[in-house]
This record gives sequence, structure tokens and C-alpha cells, in this order.
Amino acid sequence: MKSFSILSFALLISSACAFTTPKASHQRAATAVSMAPRYNPGTGLWEATKPDEEDGSSYGPIGSLIRGGPSPFIQRLINKEAYDQAVLKYMASELVDRKEAQGNMDAYFDNPNDWAFQKIREKKGGFKKDYANANTDPKSLVLIGTWTGVLIWFFSDLIGGLTDGKYTNVVETVNKISEDPSILDKMSFP
Repeated sequence: MKSFSILSFALLISSACAFTTPKASHQRAATAVSMAPRYNPGTGLWEATKPDEEDGSSYGPIGSLIRGGPSPFIQRLINKEAYDQAVLKYMASELVDRKEAQGNMDAYFDNPNDWAFQKIREKKGGFKKDYANANTDPKSLVLIGTWTGVLIWFFSDLIGGLTDGKYTNVVETVNKISEDPSILDKMSFP
């Protein structure tokens, strides 16, 4: 009798819930899941289910260079398939668009520990960093362009100077110091 009354009560509650409207968040999650990239167990790869999930639908390798620096840029050029699989997997697990997934993977490939730390803080209610648009504001782009120009000029001058013999005295001095470090004690500096 007791189990019958519990079962009747559960049936009454479930039938009452059947006539309520679902919450919008549940609808959104179901839609996002149905449109997320799918894992194909036959190939062992993640596959895009619509054109906006495919490679090239968001930003290119230069965007990765701007947002994450040289590490994700090189990773994307050298190991394109692994990069794309990481992006698709992140899209499916976090239910985000390709641009946000690429931004997160660029941040991960640049510095996995900081990225993981930031994600833990986000889950605890902390600040959510926008990796999709990181370093794309005009001030950051000018700073990146300036530093890139300075580095290109410095290394081109250094390589050109070494090949032309412009820095032979420097190379000879470094070689002497590496052979006998006590030379530094005898040198006079202005």
C-alpha cells in the first residue's frame, strides 16, 4: 500500500510537469548539442556538421598569430589536422562557436597552464576571458606591429652583420671569453 501511494504521487507529479513549458536554457542547450560537431567512432575523428564549423569559417593562421603568438601559429601550420580536431572537440564539449573555440585553443597552445588556471577560475565564478577577440583591439594591434617591426629589424641587422663581417670583433671577443672567462677581470669597461 505504501509503495502504491509513492508510485501514485510520482505519477501525479510527472504528469503535472508534462504540461509545463520548458525553460529557454534547456531549449538552447538541446539546439546547441544537435548542431555541435560529432565524433565519428569509425574514423576516430571529430567532424563538422555544418559549414560554420569547418576549417576556414573563422579566422586564419595570422589570426592565431595575433591572438596567441608564435606557438599556436606554428602549431596550426605544422600540425593542421590536430589543431582542427582540438577546435572541433572543444566546440562539441563546450557548445561554443568556431571563433571562440579557436581562441581558446590558441591560448591553450600558447600556455596550457595559464589557460587551465583561467578556466578553473571561470568555473568558480571568476572573470571570463574573451579569447576569441584577444589582442584584436587597435591599441594591441599597433603594439604588436611595432614590436614585430623592431624584432624584424634587429634580427635582420644581426644576421646581415654576422654574414658581412660587421660583428667580427664581437664574435672574436665572445670566443675569447668562452675559452678563458678570466679575461673579463682584465677588461676595462667605460
